[in-house]
Amino acid sequence: MHSESKRVILGGGITGLAAGIASGFPVFEAAQQPGGICSSYYMRRGDRNRLTESPSEGDAYRFEHGGGHWIFGGDPLVLQFIDSLVPFRSYQRRSSVFFPDRELYVPYPLQNHLSCLGKETAVKALAEMMSGSQKPPSTMQEGLEQSFGPTLLNLFFGPFHDLYTAGLWKRIKPQDGYKSPHNLQLVLQGAFGDAPPVGYNVTFVYPADGLNALASNMASRCDLRFGKSVARVDVNAKEILFVDGGKVSYDRLISTLPLNHMCKMAGISLGMEPDPYSSVLVINVGGIKGLRCPPDHWIYVPSSEAGFHRVGFYSNVDESFIPKNGASSRVSIYVEKAYPGGERPSETEMASTCEATVQELRSWGYLQEAEVVDPTWIDVAYTWSWPGSTWVSKAISALQKHGIHQVGRYARWTFQGIADSIRDGFIAGTALRNS
Repeated sequence: MHSESKRVILGGGITGLAAGIASGFPVFEAAQQPGGICSSYYMRRGDRNRLTESPSEGDAYRFEHGGGHWIFGGDPLVLQFIDSLVPFRSYQRRSSVFFPDRELYVPYPLQNHLSCLGKETAVKALAEMMSGSQKPPSTMQEGLEQSFGPTLLNLFFGPFHDLYTAGLWKRIKPQDGYKSPHNLQLVLQGAFGDAPPVGYNVTFVYPADGLNALASNMASRCDLRFGKSVARVDVNAKEILFVDGGKVSYDRLISTLPLNHMCKMAGISLGMEPDPYSSVLVINVGGIKGLRCPPDHWIYVPSSEAGFHRVGFYSNVDESFIPKNGASSRVSIYVEKAYPGGERPSETEMASTCEATVQELRSWGYLQEAEVVDPTWIDVAYTWSWPGSTWVSKAISALQKHGIHQVGRYARWTFQGIADSIRDGFIAGTALRNS
């Protein structure tokens, strides 16, 4: 077995915890709790303090740091591992596109439910999709227009993706196509009747006691060191220097930190523009349920006065997200608003956005009265790529030459869920232990 000073793991999120379990090597985490953005917390009504555990009387809302992180897909063995730590419940997705100006809900995915948009729109959109170009698109905008035509692009896909990507959608390359599935047979079926549910998250699971229970159980099986924020990595001396003044040497390390941040901390410059990302302000809201609150687990929004693109309803997934007292009259909500990467709003601007968001939720009938409003800034939330860019592969390769192995969603600049992140952590941790 190698000494702990030679093999280390950076980041105590889900991926890092899995790597720590598989390898037995120490995991260094900047925060004081495990799980990263995939963890839950609790807030009492009228109290601004975040609690890591539910109060004994159960009179608190449960939220998640990064918004609704439901566990979809995944290898059966990984799901079996999760269930062995924290029993989970299974759910059938309920999701819609909501047009506020028309107070219209269209089941997700919108393109498979054209009958909900009216005959004229449905016929026009269907004709455009049937005659779509076969030319390989170079940008997300081109890809969406080729797949769904100008009518649906102008109605939903354009304005939604403008909010979702914080204005990048016209310049970044197409990616994550499975989030907007394109199947002409199902489009035709949905234009004249009902189409079956499709997509990567038709079903999902969630721990009965919250993601924090999963993270805590995984952390209990690791050598986890809290409060260890990385200041920089000296790749020549093979040392990690922490903000608190401590340091540790390594010969190889697993990093689950975002790829752009890791390159900067390691002093690696590739002489090219890094691929872009967007940040997200997650606003968690708990309060008295509005009379028009939908039954959906989450909805996609192409326009909102406050600028958010998604509203999720924790308590529509499971009632454990709301206080036990008066549960039927309350709702637990998360709202996501995207920003250009790293352009964090001031505290005053955040407060103003929270206020505007609550007002809009009330005007839509989702909320009567807010009892808790709690924002969280997620710096690297969604990762994108420029057309033709080789930055990701070159950055990962450059770090590997210094014994730094990037593992996980943000470390490798790709979208994946919790189950796949656990799988990748197990694989990387096992490889680190046996090499």
